[in-house]
Amino acid sequence: MVKLLEKTAPKKSKITRATSMAPAAKITKKKPATIPSIQNPPADQSPAGDPIPNAVRNPVALRPSGLPKTFRTKELEASFVHYCQLICPETKTPEETALSVKSLLANDIDFMGNADFSTSDLEAGLFADNRLLPISSDDLRRVKTPDLPAHLARLCETKLLTPEEEVETFRRMNFLRFKANELRLELKSQTQIQSAKSRTTKSAVEKNRATNGWTVRRIESLLRAADWYRDRLVKSNMRLVISIVKKFVNSHNAFDDLLSDGIVALMRAVDKFDVALGFRFSTYATQVVRRNSYRRVMENQKERQRITLSVHDSGVDISDEHRASGMSEIRWEALRGRLSSMLDRLDRREKLIVRARFSLGGHRRVQTLQKLADRLGVSKERIRQLEKRALDKLRDMADVSPIPESDL
Repeated sequence: MVKLLEKTAPKKSKITRATSMAPAAKITKKKPATIPSIQNPPADQSPAGDPIPNAVRNPVALRPSGLPKTFRTKELEASFVHYCQLICPETKTPEETALSVKSLLANDIDFMGNADFSTSDLEAGLFADNRLLPISSDDLRRVKTPDLPAHLARLCETKLLTPEEEVETFRRMNFLRFKANELRLELKSQTQIQSAKSRTTKSAVEKNRATNGWTVRRIESLLRAADWYRDRLVKSNMRLVISIVKKFVNSHNAFDDLLSDGIVALMRAVDKFDVALGFRFSTYATQVVRRNSYRRVMENQKERQRITLSVHDSGVDISDEHRASGMSEIRWEALRGRLSSMLDRLDRREKLIVRARFSLGGHRRVQTLQKLADRLGVSKERIRQLEKRALDKLRDMADVSPIPESDL
């Protein structure tokens, strides 16, 4: 037993020595770990760790090679190419591109021109931040309007623009439309040259298709960016529209109808305002919205007068026929007055449809559903639905307050 222990003891010490030395050898060869920097995230991630699309990582590479630039400034061109990739991705088929070219050439692009738009150094001054659209939190700040109802408060969330911001916004909007119009004229010239050539190779056709597609994308992106600035001007002046139209509200002119008309008038004012004149936009917009509201009130008044005169004229013709049947003049006057009052309680479209379908007022002939649909810009089925709704309202009004039999 003692000999057996002596034989096994040295072997055990060798094993112990070997195992104790192994970790030391590994530690000396191991390289120190590299700690990644939090301030410099990988190239394919944002500071928050989210993957960054290729459009954001390398916007300049998104512009097809060999195709023209839009802006002279390198940083602004990169921002615009990035915007094109997000707003108008290259997903159109050749047939869709041809339809877009046809539509762009058929419609003019309206803008308020300026002599500075053609100068080479305008871009650097107008887009000093090298961004096509402002996207900072200060630019998108919202304001609270606790004195208005919830549905109106949402319309007035955009902050008011300072005089400097207003001028810059108008100039950017019109400059982007100016650039879009230049590209439209260039597209028109390219199309005429391409159609004049009798023979074209397959490679030339592909090149022309790529050039036209890139031009269409640039025009659509410029117009979308210009609309962004227009919407910003409209939203920042919503309080002005509300303060004007509420003064015209009465029993015959609903606030919602006047507000919708006032917003349309405000949008037209934004498109027609020339910032180079030197005065604030609110001065011009006040006159436009006020004049539009006054015109709407006068049109509604004339419409009510036409309905009343039509009812009276119809009453004279029919009363002569029904006197022999026993209907009294008092009864007929009551019916005529009730019809006029009930028509006043319908909305504008419903009154127009009832008058046109039953030849009341200035309508001497019964108009078809299709004719009314073309006039109002809706489908024929929608006109039928509005007519049914108007007649149901008239029946409900007659059931609620019928004319007493004592008037017979």
